[in-house]
Amino acid sequence: MRKKGQDSIKTREALLKAALELISRRGYLGATTKEIARKAGVTEITLFRHFGSKEQLFEQLLKEYSFLPKLRDLIPKVKRLSAEEALLGIGLAFLDTLKERERLVKIMLSEMNIYPDKVKVIYSRFISELIDVLGKYFSELQKKGVLIKFDALTGARAFLGMIFSYFLSEVILQGRMINSREQSRIVKTYVNIFLHGVVNRKGHG
Repeated sequence: MRKKGQDSIKTREALLKAALELISRRGYLGATTKEIARKAGVTEITLFRHFGSKEQLFEQLLKEYSFLPKLRDLIPKVKRLSAEEALLGIGLAFLDTLKERERLVKIMLSEMNIYPDKVKVIYSRFISELIDVLGKYFSELQKKGVLIKFDALTGARAFLGMIFSYFLSEVILQGRMINSREQSRIVKTYVNIFLHGVVNRKGHG
């Protein structure tokens, strides 16, 4: 029984990795379930037995190979750090994940307007979940008096949005390679802007 369970887990992982590779290369619409199954070394029936549908496979792919699981893992670890240190760690991890998944991000952006409604709903739900996880962390900091009162979900969207817009502009559109020094400098700047703003309060009474 244990071996059967282990084989099932391995098959599931193989299917997810195959889906990640093929969708990153050909897009969601271009990668067929038959090709994904073949790449994983199983039948298409086995794929549907594990995931039910292509949409469910894609949803699981986002849940396991995106920033979401990393963020969930990071939050408990950064709670003992200062807000600056915590957001720096979260921001760097987010940018690292975007760089790792560059091909997937690029092809999803190019295809998004032609995705079936079901897939758009899955993607929208995934983004909302990501924002919600970071938003809850911001809410905790507000309750502790570390952060001022603001809409935590809007704040989470703003913070991740700054980093994503940088990645989109520099990596996706310009094709630049970002080294670790620049990456650290950019994220530190965004963290400082997010936490402290840009107004010189000393100079404005």
